[in-house]
Amino acid sequence: MTIRVSRRRVLETGAAAAALGAFGSSAAMAQATELSFWTWRQEDRAQYAELFKMFTDKNPDIKINFQAYEAQNYATVLSTGLAAGTGPDIIHIRAYGGTEQFAKAGYLQALTKEAVPELANFSDSALGALSMRSDKQVYGVPFASQTLGVFINKELFDKNGWKPAATWDEFADLAKKIKAANVIPIANGTATAWMCEVLTNIVAGSFYGTEFAPDLMAGKATFQDPRYIAGLTKLTELKDHMPPGFTGIDYPTSQQLFLSGRAAMFFGGSFELANFRKQNPNLKMDFVAPPAAKAGAPGLVSLFYDGGYAINAKTAKKDAATKLIRFLSTPEFGTKFSALLGNISPIKGVDIADPTLKQVAALNANSVPYIMAVHFRYNEPTGSTLLQQGIQKMMGGQASPADVAKSVTEGIATYFEPFKKK
Repeated sequence: MTIRVSRRRVLETGAAAAALGAFGSSAAMAQATELSFWTWRQEDRAQYAELFKMFTDKNPDIKINFQAYEAQNYATVLSTGLAAGTGPDIIHIRAYGGTEQFAKAGYLQALTKEAVPELANFSDSALGALSMRSDKQVYGVPFASQTLGVFINKELFDKNGWKPAATWDEFADLAKKIKAANVIPIANGTATAWMCEVLTNIVAGSFYGTEFAPDLMAGKATFQDPRYIAGLTKLTELKDHMPPGFTGIDYPTSQQLFLSGRAAMFFGGSFELANFRKQNPNLKMDFVAPPAAKAGAPGLVSLFYDGGYAINAKTAKKDAATKLIRFLSTPEFGTKFSALLGNISPIKGVDIADPTLKQVAALNANSVPYIMAVHFRYNEPTGSTLLQQGIQKMMGGQASPADVAKSVTEGIATYFEPFKKK
């Protein structure tokens, strides 16, 4: 039997199918889950677009809405949003006290190894930075580790035959040679408070050594320990090697002194790397450890975790949010993250191609913790605030190293039990 179908019927059927297909596509799109992601990293928008595309390509039913806020206002904006129930599904969270502040308030979803088996991709210290001290639970997956050390202008060093100093005694001789060439040895000033803390850890770490932080936390020492005061004293010796009028020189100016070649060295963190390259693509630089306290000892960098990714405890999209958090914990993500953002991912199995980042990773084998960030940013006054204020006074000639050590110890003793007994 022959079935005849009119041309009109074919057209009508085709139109109906097309309409159904369009409707189905629209319905599928309408059913896509959109996750909001809040961050303070405004400058990383393009890179995160590429990183999140890796996820959405494999999960087309999930979209990610990237929202960035001013870094200095981020904590306030985030607190307000979470309190009002309008916060993001995925939160770019700061580590240590920054995580605990929001976890303690009940805003963050605890992450278990059952829900996020990729937690096994992180070290205990990395997970500790995104945990709450009282319950030991993990509330975020770490996104980067940062290392504090010394940037050197490789072109200036090579041109003049200078070599990075192995010890602080050698460093004094190196600084004299640099000044003789009409170059500023160290770009850093002290007008920006938080950079005073960075500078302190870079200089003092090699003097107080690897046992000092554990002794602090065990109540065996305070910041008035001779090891710590020795580090602060060494910092005062750098005044002659810093820019003229260094007490009035802020962070951006210090950066420009280094980027322009007017200064040979910049004491800072590995987080500077991508920005330095962006501002001066032609700059040839290396990242080295600070000089050692004495010959034969290692120069110790300071190490900390920058923050992580957390899930809003009140999100209605926990399945999709968990799926994204698991992706953000994979070597695939970490490798791409390091390549795009010039930061070291703390995820095990990450392949670091960047030669300077490889230098940073190698230096991490000899490190001390960035003490105030890791241990004393949980209560007020924070150790960071106390130290920053003290260092500005000390470098301005208004306080001695012993004065700073005493004021920091007394301020922290208002809430830290081991210091109260001293």
